[in-house]
Amino acid sequence: MNMKKNLVKEIKKLKKEQKAVILAHYYQLPESQEIADFTGDSFALSRKAADTDAEIIVFCGVKFMAESAAILSPDKTVLLPEKMAGCPLAEMVSVEELKKLKHEYPEATVVSYVNSSAAVKAESDVCCTSSNALKIVKSIDNDQVLFVPDKNLGNYVAKRVDKEIIIWDGYCATHHRVKAEEVRKVKELHPEAPILIHPECREEVLKLADFIGSTSQILEYAHNSEADTLIIGTEEGILHTLKKDNPDKKFYMLSPHLICPNMKKTSLQKVYNSLKNMETIVKVPDGIRKRANRALTRMLELSG
Repeated sequence: MNMKKNLVKEIKKLKKEQKAVILAHYYQLPESQEIADFTGDSFALSRKAADTDAEIIVFCGVKFMAESAAILSPDKTVLLPEKMAGCPLAEMVSVEELKKLKHEYPEATVVSYVNSSAAVKAESDVCCTSSNALKIVKSIDNDQVLFVPDKNLGNYVAKRVDKEIIIWDGYCATHHRVKAEEVRKVKELHPEAPILIHPECREEVLKLADFIGSTSQILEYAHNSEADTLIIGTEEGILHTLKKDNPDKKFYMLSPHLICPNMKKTSLQKVYNSLKNMETIVKVPDGIRKRANRALTRMLELSG
């Protein structure tokens, strides 16, 4: 315990000396969330990265998030404490494959989920997050949309707009592995509890939800709900904030499989090493950055 306290103390000292800010996603380990200046989902952290006055951004998340921060804040130094924290979903689409599909649908507006590489964002017209995907697609003045790379989020949006949505065949391994049978079993155990599910889950799972929303939307719903027991259908790291904000409520996970191994790779020691040694610096080549920046900036504009 003393070792952990000392590490926290040293991180705070380094952060102050280097004029750094620490951002952490809700799926991170509790210790990473606790040391952060700001916690949030991808959209909130994108905004924070764009607005911060800090000289250094330490991103407790995965690579595409740190890349987004580097795209939006080219004058900042962006550090990713765990260089191996990738995203399997983001790796399911390549620039070459996307270009081929764009050639097949030359009139389509390309909407890329932020869970994609900087290079893929550079090939896109606008980005979106799970919290604003529906709003972004509705706001586009085009009836044909190419949506990459998450097919579950794409299908969720497609069923709610009167547009042709061409959907990439990618998925978040963590959310996609949840089965409808698991939802039914949890519902049997807690019949009165509302089920809150992330749109990265399969359609068969979403059909059983009482509420479908992004990480931040699930947090908001849970906080405002009169229910004292809720079932959570997104990565289990969210439980830290849910329990902290709602000490009188009980939360049960939709599935024991809702754990993202990449999100759990960042530790306090790695945050300390990152600040002390300036590692790992995330940079995006300027040509890619400028084009990707247009897509991210347009997302921020269309989201108000």
